[in-house]
Amino acid sequence: MTARREVSPGTVQETLLIPLYGRAVENRKPEPALHDPRAEEIVAAIDYDFTRFDGLPSLVGSVLRTALFDHWVSEFLTGSPEGTVVELGAGLNTRHERIDNGRARWFELDLPDVADLRRSFFADTARRTSIAASVTDLSWAETIAAGSTGPYFFAAEAVLPFLTEDDVRGVVDGIAERFPGSLLALDTAGPGIVGAQDEHDALSKVEARMRWACAGPADVAAWLPGTEVLASCTIAALPSPLRDRLPGPYQEMLSGLARQRLPQVEEYRLGLLRLP
Repeated sequence: MTARREVSPGTVQETLLIPLYGRAVENRKPEPALHDPRAEEIVAAIDYDFTRFDGLPSLVGSVLRTALFDHWVSEFLTGSPEGTVVELGAGLNTRHERIDNGRARWFELDLPDVADLRRSFFADTARRTSIAASVTDLSWAETIAAGSTGPYFFAAEAVLPFLTEDDVRGVVDGIAERFPGSLLALDTAGPGIVGAQDEHDALSKVEARMRWACAGPADVAAWLPGTEVLASCTIAALPSPLRDRLPGPYQEMLSGLARQRLPQVEEYRLGLLRLP
């Protein structure tokens, strides 16, 4: 019997277990928002008490966020089937397993200890490369540029809010300079969310804390003249092509959230930018 991989509480690895568990739980549902059998396999192989996250609304939110990022990456690959997808802060994401088209180039970047954990479950291939580095150490850009061609899609899912604003600006500036015209998908958390995260249903159970408060993707676009906001939405107002594919109960739930206009929902935005 293969030994289960341990993840110690209090490490950066612990935070990435929340969306992983969300996808595993989702995959067990009769009508899931997304299918991810690989997430179930990984959860079963990790020695960790995932039950501490059971029933949290944030699990559903993380699944819908991932579904939106999947939607944007899929649209990119439809138009650029041999393009390059870069996952910034890949964690234990399984986007490659869900939507790879068999032609694109993929890079999955995360801190060395997270990259080590990923290697327990994912192997590099001719089209798929893991990079062990901090997102703020832009030397990774040279590795990507040397091993791929454009166009480029950068997915920063649940990563940038945990950096300082100066670091986020550095990352965005670096991508725009090295990969002009690339797409960047990201999420932003408003000041009300950042200020109340000690009471957050999921973050209150781990040590990681968000450090960057931002009103929305338009603020990021304003940093670089020529940046275009292609999409900006909340979880309650997902794009129609994605929303229409969701199971009926999810569509009803999102309609209810949209009517309530809860601050914790309205202040959390998901955006797609085209960098200059």
